Amino acid sequence: MKYKMLLDLFEERSNDFLSGEEISNRLSISRTAVWKQINQLRELGYEFEAVSRKGYRLIYQPDQYHQDEIMQYVNTNTFGRRVHLLESTFSTQVDAIKLAEEGEKTGTLVVADMQTNGRGRQGKNWFSPAGKGIWMSLILRPELPIRYMPQLTLLTGVAVCSAIRNVTGVEAGLKWPNDILVDGRKVCGILLESATEDNKVRYCIAGIGIDVNLSEQDYPEELSSIATSLKIESGSMISRSKLIGEVMNELEARYEQYEKEGFAPILKEWEALSASLGKQVRTETPNLVIEGKAIGLSDSGGLIVLTKEGKKSTIFSGEVEILQPEQSKQSNS
Repeated sequence: MKYKMLLDLFEERSNDFLSGEEISNRLSISRTAVWKQINQLRELGYEFEAVSRKGYRLIYQPDQYHQDEIMQYVNTNTFGRRVHLLESTFSTQVDAIKLAEEGEKTGTLVVADMQTNGRGRQGKNWFSPAGKGIWMSLILRPELPIRYMPQLTLLTGVAVCSAIRNVTGVEAGLKWPNDILVDGRKVCGILLESATEDNKVRYCIAGIGIDVNLSEQDYPEELSSIATSLKIESGSMISRSKLIGEVMNELEARYEQYEKEGFAPILKEWEALSASLGKQVRTETPNLVIEGKAIGLSDSGGLIVLTKEGKKSTIFSGEVEILQPEQSKQSNS
């Protein structure tokens, strides 16, 4: 590794500070080169405390992905049995789409330590820093008509939410259609993209982004009030490899259940894990605004909203905002 000698120095001195001068002398590099290497390690997810006249102290190093370690936790027949591990990529969705077009089978997983242009819904970027989150995309080849794709999004949410609860104990909840929240802040996003032919799905890519070990200072200002991580919420570091394995286990179990029993049991479980139901919500389209209480899911996976006029409306797409009590009062005044 390019930075091994520097990291070995910090390992040797454990929790002590190392001055820039000492590092410079030990490694026979300039003070400027020391500063550059420290900053490059920060970009890879390492955290340093810098104190004037003392130097630098390593306070956090990211857990590294190793295929053997991930496979310790994968107890599936297909999902996650074949893994493409990447240090950095533009987007795991793009990589998985390319592999699917080349014929990769159901269950093939692409995992990256960081993304430079992670994809969220509606063309938004997904913040994907190095060493601290799970950024992955799974290839699926469901034999389903296109109209059932929203159900797969909800199924994926149930599996990921269950895995998060199992591994961390954090009481995560589902926000329709594709977010996972903890106390109203987003900890995970899910993006399903499909390629179709003759009204059937050729393949589907399930993109999953989980904020695992990010600290509050890692978030850019625009995300600090709306996003959170499992480390922040649990108060401890989480093994990314263990969580990846559990997501694959839960996802394959739900997928097999769906193939045998249909959407009904998934619907029931989604409602039990929901952070949306019983809340006042609003969605806007170019032609319509729907606001009311979210009361359940339709058989096809749409969100049923009871408006203040007493009418039930079903939302099938778009962004849904969970309203705070004061927002709801203002809307009704």
